[in-house]
Amino acid sequence: MTSEKTEAENLAVVQGLFQAFGAGDITTILNHLAEDVTIDFYGPPVIPYAGHYAGLEDARKFFETVLASVEIHQFDPLEFIAKGDNVIVTGELELTAKSTGNRFASDFVHAITLRDGKWIWFRDFMNTFVAAEAFRDRQF
Repeated sequence: MTSEKTEAENLAVVQGLFQAFGAGDITTILNHLAEDVTIDFYGPPVIPYAGHYAGLEDARKFFETVLASVEIHQFDPLEFIAKGDNVIVTGELELTAKSTGNRFASDFVHAITLRDGKWIWFRDFMNTFVAAEAFRDRQF
């Protein structure tokens, strides 16, 4: 298999999972994750879904917690960049913390590593300061 073909397939998988997330379709997401998937959302514990998740059950918990914790007003991936088994996604989001009603916005970068067409490592980078303040019931 050529590197270009692998990159194209990886892009298609990642784009499909972003569509599934936008639709709240956790089952489809989980079907495209490796059993030993790792998810890292870097941020303080006040953000309900911040932390390290290992394996499919933890992955389910992560996505369920995200969808239960925020109302999504905007979640726009803007750029998908593939290099071998890695895909970087940049984008913009605007969310409301359901626990406080506070709205926040941020750019994001997602770093995704795939193996055999399934996600094995997902890292989420965003402005966690504004997210934490929204969950703390403080706005800046």
